[in-house]
Amino acid sequence: MTERPRNTVSREPRSLAIGPSSVRWDGNALEIVVEERDKRVGVPWQRRVAGRIRLYPEVMNDVAFALDRRARHCWHCLAPRARIEVEMQAPAISWKGGAYWDSNSGSEGLEDGFRVWHWSRSHTRKGALVCYEGIRRDGSPFASALRFDATGTPQQADLPLVAPLPATLWQMERKTRADRGHSRVIRTWEDAPFYARSTLASRLYGEDVVAVQESLDLDRFASPVVQFMLPYRMPRAPG
Repeated sequence: MTERPRNTVSREPRSLAIGPSSVRWDGNALEIVVEERDKRVGVPWQRRVAGRIRLYPEVMNDVAFALDRRARHCWHCLAPRARIEVEMQAPAISWKGGAYWDSNSGSEGLEDGFRVWHWSRSHTRKGALVCYEGIRRDGSPFASALRFDATGTPQQADLPLVAPLPATLWQMERKTRADRGHSRVIRTWEDAPFYARSTLASRLYGEDVVAVQESLDLDRFASPVVQFMLPYRMPRAPG
């Protein structure tokens, strides 16, 4: 988090404020207040981005998972199913829909623990499904499929077949898991040199689903060229 100096960041047990933006858990919903300026390379002005987002968990999960043998990196799917309400003032748009809430934590940088990972999440008729796989920095692979039932309880499931996806414009490798090893990209939402997020049409365990998928290449992220580019996309403040 390098966009703001330290004295503009505050954290409490149920809230986090970074400059004028904040996140707060009120016991029933996660409320996100956004008040930012979108600074893009080549654009001489900073566009205001402002609004309020509320995420309502439908089920909660108390179990976190270690992603490496020393538990230096942990992943916690707090709400495998949720509803979301988005009300933006700038730009003036709003919508409601399905959502998901997870968290990653660790004692070292992600690039120190991993080379690459691929992740996907989909709502199902009876719960939710998350597929998570990648290669750790030491070269060892990991992969799992977790099915969350209507109570939020996770259960390990047999991994579906690997479903290759077309590379992005930045030639990012993408893949997911699906019945018969086939999935289709509906839309690519984020296409960066080291990260891609997409919506997929898939079939999993005999059920047609719409999945959100991400791929992250941490070798690319750690490269000197990308590190040089990052301050232009995400300005860095002193302090």
